[in-house]
Amino acid sequence: MKVLKNISLKPYNSFGIDVLANTFAPISSISDLKQILLENRENKKLILGGGSNMLLTQDFDGLIIKIDLKGIQVIDENNDWVYVEVQAGENWHEFVLWCLNKNYGGLENLSLIPGNVGTAPIQNIGAYGVELKDNFISCEALDISTLKLNTFTLKDCQFGYRSSIFKNEGKGKYIITSVIFKLSKNDHKLHIDYGAITSELEKMQITTPTIQDVSKAVISIRQQKLPDPKLIGNSGSFFKNPIITKSHYETLLKNFSTMPSYPVSDTEVKVPAGWLIEQAGFKGKRFGNYGVHKNQALVLVNYGGAKGSDILELATLIQKTIKKLFNVSIEPEVNIL
Repeated sequence: MKVLKNISLKPYNSFGIDVLANTFAPISSISDLKQILLENRENKKLILGGGSNMLLTQDFDGLIIKIDLKGIQVIDENNDWVYVEVQAGENWHEFVLWCLNKNYGGLENLSLIPGNVGTAPIQNIGAYGVELKDNFISCEALDISTLKLNTFTLKDCQFGYRSSIFKNEGKGKYIITSVIFKLSKNDHKLHIDYGAITSELEKMQITTPTIQDVSKAVISIRQQKLPDPKLIGNSGSFFKNPIITKSHYETLLKNFSTMPSYPVSDTEVKVPAGWLIEQAGFKGKRFGNYGVHKNQALVLVNYGGAKGSDILELATLIQKTIKKLFNVSIEPEVNIL
């Protein structure tokens, strides 16, 4: 196990923010994870996965533990289903491609989402009508205080919209080490009626899509809308889509007749945060070396050399403007540190 000092975190966060970590330890085994935690009980710690869902606003004066646990294996299967256990350090999109190569269905709508498998349950990642919880069976998580591995079932995780127990009462208490998914082997249930998937499949001249076709459509849509973090620093969608009451939505429709929505319950609807931000005039707006992406208003970007505090200031301005214009509060999807 290597422990490094004064390491730049620029290569380890998709925003490309250049801040320093006092101590940095890449971890590739459970035993090393327990050891580093045991030796640093009193020290300030940050658990780092793929670095895709965070905004670093300052140097970190504690220990960064980089989770590099690797491995994918089938642990059970029958004629219809397969159960796959994935270690936390595996790249999410590469895992999805692994599934598609095996013709295992269920995760194709989640193609090209940045980050690692271990951080995916924390915010119950989702896209185009599918969420991680839809194929989730359980995860193993190390209790930081007791150093014991715990199993969290679907119910235990308390999944909600971009939320879980790991973002609420369990925040900072556990490190997810592996996740088990249940995936279909045949008769795949496709989710193609959300967003632009249907029209994208039509462009591809595909009338009877496979799970691989759905993945290709999703990848194409995301690449059109979202910048590649390797080229432009970003964290994907910066804000959650707000959920508001139907009565509030109907009031807003009087002034904003084209405002889209998606039903959540009998009394609530979800409104696209990107639409709100675009209506407020932020889409494509640049503030020196940072700004809002030209193709997707949900994405804040670092064109190179921006500070995390710059992007946080922009996010705060957007929140205040949306609140003033629509009386709607939008919350960051990313973790701000």
